[in-house]
Amino acid sequence: MKLGIVTDSTCDIPQFLVEQYELEVVPCILVIDGKEYVDDGKGITREEFYKQLPSLQAQPTTSAPSIGDFSARYESLLRRGCDQVLSIHAAGALTSILNVARQAAADFPGRVTCLDSTSLSLGLGFQVLAAAEAAELGLQAALAAVAAARRNLRVYAALDTIEYLRRSGRVPATVAMLGGLLSIKPLIELADGEVKAIGAARTTRQANERLSRFLLDEGPLERLAILHTNAEPRAREFLNELMQKASQSMPRDILMLNVTTIIGTHLGPNGLGFALVRK
Repeated sequence: MKLGIVTDSTCDIPQFLVEQYELEVVPCILVIDGKEYVDDGKGITREEFYKQLPSLQAQPTTSAPSIGDFSARYESLLRRGCDQVLSIHAAGALTSILNVARQAAADFPGRVTCLDSTSLSLGLGFQVLAAAEAAELGLQAALAAVAAARRNLRVYAALDTIEYLRRSGRVPATVAMLGGLLSIKPLIELADGEVKAIGAARTTRQANERLSRFLLDEGPLERLAILHTNAEPRAREFLNELMQKASQSMPRDILMLNVTTIIGTHLGPNGLGFALVRK
């Protein structure tokens, strides 16, 4: 049984892995001052976006792909010989992407399964990769692989400011209060589709140290991605220090990436985080 894998661009999976596993990634939409950009680097790069973000007068907005966008991917995979399609998407509690995918899947009864990752960025992406690695064994094996990855998944971040999350309206009041004090760097966890406050730091250095402790406490890792919002020097320094402290606990291949604009518009620039899957 051949299984096709579909996801959306909030997964942050690097292009070389998209090609390696023949994934179908449906791009979301970024809107800046009324102009739409497809979330695939066309029109505006991630670097350009984050540089512009602090000076934009209006908060950028985001939107899900259309039902037709998903339908086209499902139909293409089924026509190319897939017996089943597994469509894994960003947390349904935070975005409408999953709901749109499910509406599209209704036109393919019994052939398209939609799944809520309850996560974002590589928190979603690692689940997609787990499914892709098990795809040759069929749908049930892929679902089991996703469930196993999710049980051992952690996603943390230290934001430079709470302001962008507050503007987006997608942050609980308890998290917003955390960033109410001057110069506080909020630390958050994304778990079960919710943004949760886990602490705060007064300096970037202190925030990095807190993140490092959270990560090292998870023990040996199967997968790791260092995530940042246009803060690559900070991310590289963070990774270098991790390797000095616990290189034997780290996976062989560690990803580092500038988070998609679809997520970054709600986080703001200069943020740092990680997604991991424990062994």
